[in-house]
Amino acid sequence: MLEATAAAANPDVPPPLGGTVAVVTGASSGLGRAIAVALAARGAALHLVGRSAERLGTVADVARAMGAEARSYPADLASDERIEELCAVLCSHLEQVDILVHSAGVIALGRLEEASPAALDRQYRINVRAPYILTQRLLPLIKRCQGQIVFINSSAGLSARGNVGQYAATKHALRAVADSLRDEVNGDGVRILSVFLGRMASPMQEGVHRTEGRAYRPDRLVQPEDAAAVVLSALTLPRTAEVTDVTIRPLAKPQ
Repeated sequence: MLEATAAAANPDVPPPLGGTVAVVTGASSGLGRAIAVALAARGAALHLVGRSAERLGTVADVARAMGAEARSYPADLASDERIEELCAVLCSHLEQVDILVHSAGVIALGRLEEASPAALDRQYRINVRAPYILTQRLLPLIKRCQGQIVFINSSAGLSARGNVGQYAATKHALRAVADSLRDEVNGDGVRILSVFLGRMASPMQEGVHRTEGRAYRPDRLVQPEDAAAVVLSALTLPRTAEVTDVTIRPLAKPQ
């Protein structure tokens, strides 16, 4: 934070992430958007992935207004074909990836006796398979610069409750991927961070509240910008330290 303050006070001080390359999935809204904007403010060149070309373009415009480079890649991460196309384009355009943020995710509520296998498959493909493949394909570029990978997880990845069994299963799996990967790549100087989020003000959470029949009060939930600040703090720590797991939850409890 002192470095960021110094940069703001003295324009001759380079941003702490200037010259770095960041790939962010789920960048069109919610936490992915907030992290992308925070990275742009620190000088990172952005490669934004999301389903909506229009919303990605808006985020890219915000980043460019801050003086950052930004490119957008509309992609449905439920599609193997689109993931392969995305990986091929990124690998052909980039020489290194300093930061990879997996923020894309979907949720479907339902009791196990009623929830459809199709809903489980879709959540698995987007919440687990897509970040697994993207990480695997981009890992050589990440190792090249001793980069960092952020897995945006959920409190459901720590403890499952009723009606979220499918979603929680994918988030538990994502935690396992991150933990195993950390053990494999720490020796290469790569840092791995899992962020376990409680309820956050986002389009996804608005939909969850609607499904639950509850009033959506975004002011009582974690704000994307606050969670993004925590992620950026971890990413900019000196290389003598690694934050492995962070839990962020709303201060105000459900009424």
